[in-house]
Amino acid sequence: MITHRDFYINGAWTPPAVARDYPVIDPATEEQVAVISLGDQADTDAAVAAAKAAFPAWAALSVAERVAHVQNVMTVYETRAHDMGEAIRMEMGAPHDLAHGSQAPSMPWALEDAVAASKQIHWDRPLGDHAPTDRILMEPIGVVGMITPWNWPISQIGLKVFPAMIAGCTMVLKPSEEAPLSGIVFAEILHEAGIPAGVVNVINGDGAGVGTQLSTHEDVAMISFTGSTRAGRLISKAAAETLKRVGLELGGKGANVIFADADDKAVVRGVRHCMNNSGQSCNAPTRMLVERSRYDAAVAQAVETANSIKVGPTTEAGKHMGPVVNKSQWEKIQGMIQVGIDEGAKLVAGGTGLPEGVNRGFYVRPTIFADVTNDMRVAQEEIFGPVLVMIPFEDEADAVRIANDTPYGLTDYVQSTDGAKRNRMARALKAGMIEMNGESRGAGSPFGGVKLSGRAREGGVWGIEEYLESKAISAWSID
Repeated sequence: MITHRDFYINGAWTPPAVARDYPVIDPATEEQVAVISLGDQADTDAAVAAAKAAFPAWAALSVAERVAHVQNVMTVYETRAHDMGEAIRMEMGAPHDLAHGSQAPSMPWALEDAVAASKQIHWDRPLGDHAPTDRILMEPIGVVGMITPWNWPISQIGLKVFPAMIAGCTMVLKPSEEAPLSGIVFAEILHEAGIPAGVVNVINGDGAGVGTQLSTHEDVAMISFTGSTRAGRLISKAAAETLKRVGLELGGKGANVIFADADDKAVVRGVRHCMNNSGQSCNAPTRMLVERSRYDAAVAQAVETANSIKVGPTTEAGKHMGPVVNKSQWEKIQGMIQVGIDEGAKLVAGGTGLPEGVNRGFYVRPTIFADVTNDMRVAQEEIFGPVLVMIPFEDEADAVRIANDTPYGLTDYVQSTDGAKRNRMARALKAGMIEMNGESRGAGSPFGGVKLSGRAREGGVWGIEEYLESKAISAWSID
């Protein structure tokens, strides 16, 4: 069993002020695989103080110098990629191929994206020809508190830390207590890469403790949070007293609009996308809206696809689905499946209980409800598990109405061979991201939503600009 109670503060592993042991459970086996400690106010204060002290020197470096430090991280990561994948496999139950092939590599993807974006930002520029002695400088906001989730743990760490480092910020990172092992490996990588002491500090803790302490700390200029909408509201309220900037990347209930003219693989693609990572992705297409003329065939195809998805041990290679992160989440999903049944939705695949042949682990049956109406709880609430609801629609206007009838607005999806129709839908749908015909957004595209999905943007130029403030200057000498 792994024992790691220390925090990474000011370039060194530091014991907690008061040990508060917290077990890390492998969701595939329900066995404890590690013990960490949760931080308290003294630990948070020490980490913030280290970040504050490191800020002037780090911000004074040129962008090129900061980028060079970030690139050193990539060199070390290549020697620790296996360790990162194994940490993620154990802590949140990602199967081997997902942990090593998608989860762990998301860190270098975020790093490379941030480095590329740094070359597109106008860090120091004139205002315009009308004001030749006016200058606009883009400067780092200061110390940033970062609170990251368990579902894509190192992806979210990378999407926050590397842009903030390049921007010139220093930071205190609180990974999810449910998935702390990847954060520990990350800190070890930073240390080996020679990142200056205090630039990145890593403290384990829970939301009520370290999360709240960072949100209210007077020396923290910004909070960047990824997680539930409920927690996002609490963080916003906590941060209001100090008027700090708050970046929120929250939940979703993505609509996947499948028109009758969509390609033959659209339904299969949508089901598999929904079930990926055991349904634990905020941008999952969890509402499948299908044009009436294709609806019955789509339901049959969706059922066949869901029934073909196997669950299995996380230690084995393959494309099978793993467990959800913990018992609490498993129970929540089971409860929502029962809600769907009670609401009168037609259960056509999966259901409550463990999958056949499984007697331990927090595994959920890939579940599909048909004949759902958009006012049902299963259509309105983020379930965060492998549960898909299917809703028929009559025409384009009806599809837009149903898709937008949600408090969320993260990612919507459109499937049609009619380019003009796709473009109209993309404009009409109220979401921060629209993906069409199974084509992923390109590198450097901003990730983020609207409405209750939050207002932050991560990735590309937008991801760095989150951590910058503009300074307007007059009478700048141009001699």
